[in-house]
Parts: sequence; structure tokens; C-alpha cells
Amino acid sequence: MRLSDYQFDLPQELIAQYPAKTRTESRLLHVDAEGDLSDCQFPDCVAHMNEGDVLVLNNTKVIPARLFGEKQTGGRVEVLLERILFDNVLLAQMRASKAAKVGSRVFIDGSVEGVSLEVVGRQGNFFELSVSGVEDIYSWLDEVGSLPLPPYIERSDEHDDFERYQTVFAQEKGAVAAPTAGLHFDDDLLQRIKDKGVIVCEVTLHVGAGTYQPVRVDNLLEHEMHTERLCITQEACDVINQAKKAGKSIIAVGTTVVRSLETAAQNLVEGDLYPYEGETDIFIYPGFEFKVIDKLITNFHLSESTLLMLVSAFSGREKILNAYQYAIEQKYRFFSYGDAMLLDKAWSNINS
Repeated sequence: MRLSDYQFDLPQELIAQYPAKTRTESRLLHVDAEGDLSDCQFPDCVAHMNEGDVLVLNNTKVIPARLFGEKQTGGRVEVLLERILFDNVLLAQMRASKAAKVGSRVFIDGSVEGVSLEVVGRQGNFFELSVSGVEDIYSWLDEVGSLPLPPYIERSDEHDDFERYQTVFAQEKGAVAAPTAGLHFDDDLLQRIKDKGVIVCEVTLHVGAGTYQPVRVDNLLEHEMHTERLCITQEACDVINQAKKAGKSIIAVGTTVVRSLETAAQNLVEGDLYPYEGETDIFIYPGFEFKVIDKLITNFHLSESTLLMLVSAFSGREKILNAYQYAIEQKYRFFSYGDAMLLDKAWSNINS
């Protein structure tokens, strides 16, 4: 369990800087339970779903979480929200020439007079910021915020990103990064899936900026995961429990859905999944016992990332690294705006 076990070399030109022309134009690499690989187009995922299966989506909605402004001293500052804690108190990263002190204020570009952020505390590398002069925090963010594209997209956000860096099923505001596996679906593809008799249900996990934080320890058992908020409703649990009892497959769209369902599954009662609302810092790495998920649709993940460890736990580390090397050779596009994978649970995980 060393960090170096999850390293691969990726040519810079394979990091997608823009999405495909349409959502469903992406390529799809299928990795079956034995590790065999098949090149597909994304709509081919429908062929791997059967009547009665459940496709689980993350309906979180990305908010304009990147803000620019200046400190009382006049120094420029960039603020990247992690989450809204309560009322008008935010948790955020701040980038400036000198760290802001508790009690100091930041004035955000585009805000009306009287609106400011006050630094009221710290949580590790994050700042607690109290917003004054704002009645509706989300409306204010819509007015002054920018879309928080991932750091490996080396450009500023553009008009089209406000549509394409958002899933078509996004509903619940709160994410600062998109659940990117869901970006490949459009309404027509989702209707095709439903017409086949596949049941579509939703959970909510608000992706935080911590998802981009690198692993800084070589011994993975020493790594501390960031926390994210999630909600799984009774309705979703009923659908999933019924399908599991009928021997149908649960297909997760994205690692956020895996983290959500497998968090709730830590407290299974007589095999049933129950509603869950709260925080998760679940760290999934090889050796993890999956209790809910049977198939996973996911994008390609960064080298040495916890998400690469998650998919390695699901399909096997050697199979995943082999698939990544193949994808590089075949010039698949990587990361948030890139292509996708469809993973079948490895045989060693089946019936575990």
C-alpha cells in the first residue's frame, strides 16, 4: 500500500481541455471482470444494462465557487469555496501573497458596496469566512462567482462551461467540482436507458475542492481523506434494496456515487440499505469489500490519486493500470472533460 504503486505517466496532450462536441460523443473503455478490454462509444453503455438494473446518478449541482477580490490591505486574493457550512458562513481555500488573519476582511470583485467576507476561523488549510451584506448566498455567487474548473484545465472558464461542466440532471446546489462521469449523459440517452427497463435513481454528494488535494504520504494507511456531504433518501434505498434482492445490478455513475452508497452500506441492517444524511470521509482502496455496487461508469483519474485507488479496489490494481496504459496508447482523453470507462466488478469482489 505505497503511493508509488498508483503512479502512471500521462502525456500532457491527453488531458482534455474542452469537452467533446456533444455529451455522448466520448469514447468508452470497457474493462470486464477478468480485465479484458473493449473499445466502445459512450452510448454503448446501454448494451451493458438489463431490465430491472438500477443506474444511480449524483444530482449535485456545481456552484460558481471561485471568487476574486482584495484584502483590506489592497493585496489581491483568490477564494475557492469548499462548502457552505451554515447560514452565510463559508469554508474556503484562499490564495494570496500573505495568509489572511482572523478578523480581516476580503472584498469580492463585482459585489455591491457593503458586502464583504470576514475571516472568522481556520480548519486546517481552509478558512472560515462569514459573508455580510448578502441575503441569498447562492444568488450572490451567481452574480460574482466564476466556475471552478479543475486545476489541470489550463484556461479560464468560458460561457459554454456553464452548461457542459454541469450534468443534465443536476438539481441540488452545493458542489464545487462536477461529478464528471455524469457529464456524458444527455436526456435522449437517459430515456433510452429507461425505455430498456433500467431504473434510474439519484443520490446527492456535494463534491468538494478537497477532491483535488494530492496524497502527501507514501504509506496510504496514513492518508487522511477530505470530508464531503451526502444524502441518500428512503426512495433511493427502496429501489436499490428491491433490485439487489431480485439479483439485478447496481450501476454507479461516478466515484461519488460509489462513495455515497458504500458509506451508507457500512451500516447495513439484514442486508438492506438505509437512508443516510451527513458527512463521509470514506477511503476506498484495494482490499475494500463492496456491498452495493456491481458496475461503475467513471472517467480516468489522476496518477497517485485516491480515486485511482478506488477504481483499483473495484477492478484490481494491475487490471486498472493495464487499462490506463492501453488508454494512453490509444489516445483516450483524460480527466474531467475526457473519455470514460465502464468497469465490471472484479471476480475477487463478486459475492464478497
